[in-house]
Amino acid sequence: MSKKVQTDIQTLDIAVKLEGVTKSFEQWIRRGNIKDSIKNLFKSEKRILLALDNISFEIKKGEFVAYAGPNGAGKSTTMKLLSGMLLPMKGDIEVLGLSPNKDRIKLMKDLGILFGNRTELWWDHPIISSFEWKRVVWGIPKDEFIKTRDMVIELLDISDIINTFARELSLGQRMRADLALMLLHNPKIILLDEPTLGLDVLAKRKMINFLKNLNKEFDTTIIVTSHDMDDLEEMAERILLISNGKIAFDGDFEGLRELTGNLQRIIINTKDKINLNIKFGELVSNNDNMFVYEFDSNKIHIRDVLYEMSRLEGEFNLEIKKAPIEDVISNLYIKWKNK
Repeated sequence: MSKKVQTDIQTLDIAVKLEGVTKSFEQWIRRGNIKDSIKNLFKSEKRILLALDNISFEIKKGEFVAYAGPNGAGKSTTMKLLSGMLLPMKGDIEVLGLSPNKDRIKLMKDLGILFGNRTELWWDHPIISSFEWKRVVWGIPKDEFIKTRDMVIELLDISDIINTFARELSLGQRMRADLALMLLHNPKIILLDEPTLGLDVLAKRKMINFLKNLNKEFDTTIIVTSHDMDDLEEMAERILLISNGKIAFDGDFEGLRELTGNLQRIIINTKDKINLNIKFGELVSNNDNMFVYEFDSNKIHIRDVLYEMSRLEGEFNLEIKKAPIEDVISNLYIKWKNK
């Protein structure tokens, strides 16, 4: 097989490709005092915010990728660039082989977008009316529409609210209805910005399970942002971490944990109030009779931890598990910020 043919096959396998993408914004500087307010009338001050700084990455078709970073890191900016809402200052972007800004209409036929803090549902109409509106505006063939509509209604468990006004839905119901609306044209790739934002435990569980099944059963490429790192670890197989406008990490969650050491937590529940004199790790919390210690298993072997525990007096239960990915990433943010 020639190199050109191999390259063409690899290109066909790529869902998203960014090369040297940079995006910045101008921000006006406004101060609260009267003197500076008057000064701004004649000479306004502004600063340049660099949202993305020469970033490059590829995502293959069928991947489920988490895109994470602190506030202002450039997550939402990237999503808007991929969907054609914003234009890059420099660099190239391809989504399913198309340019989001030059081929936006064509791309929208295969792209789905959901922002957790927004809705496309008609606020004062039943959910089914929004579905019918999309069928007409998007020109979805009726047979295809009915098949997909019935499928997403069943999979997202929204049959009982399909005739309910959008304004009467709970947040969890509204998010599922918005997701169903987004999927009616059978997109090949979906961009999700905070899809679990504000959801209760049950609603979040339904959302996560559906997205995982959508990716697995239909090979849908999914890119998701969220501030809840535990959600991202459960959903995605790969994580792209962005910090200060640059890709700081690209890999799986296990590889991410290795950056801060293999942090483990030991949770000790004592029957009575006793003083623990443990020589390993760091005490993370102490609540009544429950103590939580954190240690790096790359530096302290688990057998040494267990030996130390065996020397304690009194009755207690213990559990050892990985430190929450939220804490791992927080430590990385602090580390990168101080560089």
